[in-house]
Amino acid sequence: MTDIAALSAVDLLKHYRDKTLSPVEYFDWLEKHIATWEPSLRALYLYRPEVAREEAGASAARWANGAPKGPLDGVPVTIKELIATEGDPLPFGSAATELVPAAEDAPAPARLREDGAIIYAKTTCPDYAMISSGVSSFHPLTRNPWDLSKNPGGSSSGAAAAAAAGYGPLHVGTDIGGSIRLPCGWCGLFGLKPSYGRIPLDPFYLGRVAGPMTRTVDDSVLMMATLSRPDWRDGMSLPPQNINWFDLKTNVKGLRIGLMLNAGCGLAVEDEVREAVIAAAKKFEQAGAVLSEIDGILTREMLDGLDLFWRARSWVDIEAFDPPTRAKILPYILQWAQKGAEVSGVAAVKGYNQTNEMRKAAAQVFHKVDLVLSPTAPVVTFPAEWASPINDPERPFEHIAFTVPWNMAENPAASINCGFTASGLPIGLQIVGPRFADLTVLRLSRLYETWRGPIKWPKPAKANVVA
Repeated sequence: MTDIAALSAVDLLKHYRDKTLSPVEYFDWLEKHIATWEPSLRALYLYRPEVAREEAGASAARWANGAPKGPLDGVPVTIKELIATEGDPLPFGSAATELVPAAEDAPAPARLREDGAIIYAKTTCPDYAMISSGVSSFHPLTRNPWDLSKNPGGSSSGAAAAAAAGYGPLHVGTDIGGSIRLPCGWCGLFGLKPSYGRIPLDPFYLGRVAGPMTRTVDDSVLMMATLSRPDWRDGMSLPPQNINWFDLKTNVKGLRIGLMLNAGCGLAVEDEVREAVIAAAKKFEQAGAVLSEIDGILTREMLDGLDLFWRARSWVDIEAFDPPTRAKILPYILQWAQKGAEVSGVAAVKGYNQTNEMRKAAAQVFHKVDLVLSPTAPVVTFPAEWASPINDPERPFEHIAFTVPWNMAENPAASINCGFTASGLPIGLQIVGPRFADLTVLRLSRLYETWRGPIKWPKPAKANVVA
């Protein structure tokens, strides 16, 4: 047996089949491992090891009988807090939320349970998932396992922290402007924001997707085979397709790759980030791809218009609260959303229309190139206590300029680790494909992963750095 902490979901399933490790034995180890991290990391919500132990026992019996329930039988999984799981409240990261048990599983946990996965916990997120941070008015502060004084990013903050700390191999996040890719970049993970509608969601709305967050590309591929199955509740889901997610062979010779080192607006790219992304892009060029630098597609008008629209949309929900309830919301979010009260209907529509401008700009890019490479985030991570890299609610989205256009344009986009800073913090490479080319993004990500090699993940002993 290799180091149990290093086992991927693919590895686990092989051990289950070979009867060299059982789901019970693995979760026994995992429970102890989480105990060493969680007092400082604070990545989990509704952690239920007793339920997981019972499910692991049932899974072990099925494997012993040679009759697993499905392709993920006995593999532990976490789900982002704001994805509904039957009987559990959804705080949406905010102390202002009334805690009402969900009536049923949303599509992602429903598919995972069908395939035998063990959902043992939910993971934290900030208020209404509207900031890329581990800060929340409901959850304790979630920290980055690479350096506990740093932020894991968000809004899939708990999922990223849990994955990087080795809380099992499979984690599900959501992304409307970078909420899978940004924390994956800052925590050294692989994360896929699939094409809009590829993974069914309930509720669904413009740009919002669910996706896998894992240490390896192969584990995300494994999840896509499960999560992408259809669900009637998502009126925007794509038609069912017979995609062989495990067919990852590819050849980049002649592939036209656009290297985007300037998003068009937002924060400037830090030198260490730029150098790591260029070095990653050169590997594709060395393999035969045609690499050319391209301009960013996001404009200040696009980003500010989206900010205005999102403020107005958020205020629609918040204004219904009485003053004492409203006061429970994270001050950063409340200050940001209150400006939505000043937005006229005409201004809100104009802001929304900027999403169409993003779509047009993205379409123009993929008329010229086959793939886009860029930084996932322009900067390395920031203090754990901050709500964003500049911690200013009047400029909340300066760090999402590389990620948010692909949500609005519906393109698949992934983040994969492409190196570390001199201080040992991860740097993310974003790989973006044409609409619906999710498999292409996975193939190119897997290829880059083979060039990069494995990552040495942080050890639980670092959890003692912060009380």
